[in-house]
Amino acid sequence: MDYGKYKYEAAQRAKDSRKKSTNIVVKELKYRPKIAEGDFNTKTKKVRKFLEDGHKVKLTIMFRGREVQHPELGRRILDRVAELMEDIAILEAYPQLDGRNMTMILGPDKKAMASLRKAKVQQQRDESDQ
Repeated sequence: MDYGKYKYEAAQRAKDSRKKSTNIVVKELKYRPKIAEGDFNTKTKKVRKFLEDGHKVKLTIMFRGREVQHPELGRRILDRVAELMEDIAILEAYPQLDGRNMTMILGPDKKAMASLRKAKVQQQRDESDQ
């Protein structure tokens, strides 16, 4: 067997295996307990975009000073984000308090994402037909 041919085929197999693998990225967004409504909406739109791109999202509530005595405020924000994202995301890690930070991890829901993509494709076809 020719060594050059062997080396070429090994490189092709390695290339194919890299194509099939997926690189999972965890994006992080930080909220504060006293976040304003506009800021909340902006960050939540960013969470949706990350999930639609197939990334996991780590949500962090940062407490300062005496705010840590009221973890229910942070929990309320995380629950609200999870509720808004329930159509495209699954809850991978429930909210938990780590020192002065409360974290939660959302992952993309593959089945919901597939149905959303099909709906988008159908909508684009309908628009192009008109």
